[in-house]
Amino acid sequence: MTKKTPPFSLRLTFEERARLEELAGSEPLGTYIKRKVFNGKGAGKRRARSRQRRPIKDEQKLAQVLAMLGQSRIANNLNQLAKAAHIGTLPVLPDTEREIRKACADVALMRRELLRALGHRTDTEPSS
Repeated sequence: MTKKTPPFSLRLTFEERARLEELAGSEPLGTYIKRKVFNGKGAGKRRARSRQRRPIKDEQKLAQVLAMLGQSRIANNLNQLAKAAHIGTLPVLPDTEREIRKACADVALMRRELLRALGHRTDTEPSS
C-alpha cells in the first residue's frame, strides 16, 4: 500500500480566493495554482471544475460587500456592546441586550449568505 502525500493548506482572504477563482475560470483551483507555481510543468491533467456554482449576477460586487463587512468591525463592536451589557458596565434593559444579540446574529447571517452567494462553504454547512 502506498502512502498519500499529506495535503497542503493555504489560508487566503476572501478577496484573494475570489481573485484566484476568477483567474482559474473552469480549472480546479489546485490545478491552476500548481500550473502557475511550476510554470505549467507537473500540474497533471487539467479537468473542468466539479463544483457546481450558481450563476452570480455581479460576483465582484458581492466580494466587495463581503470585504467591507469584514473591515467594518460592526460585528466586533456589537459583540463588545453585548459583553458590556452582560457584565453590567453598560446599563441597559433586557430588551436592549436582546436587540444587541439579535444584531450580532443578523451580521453573522449576512456573512453566511454572502459566502454562500459567492459559492463558498460556510462553517455551518456539512462538507461534501
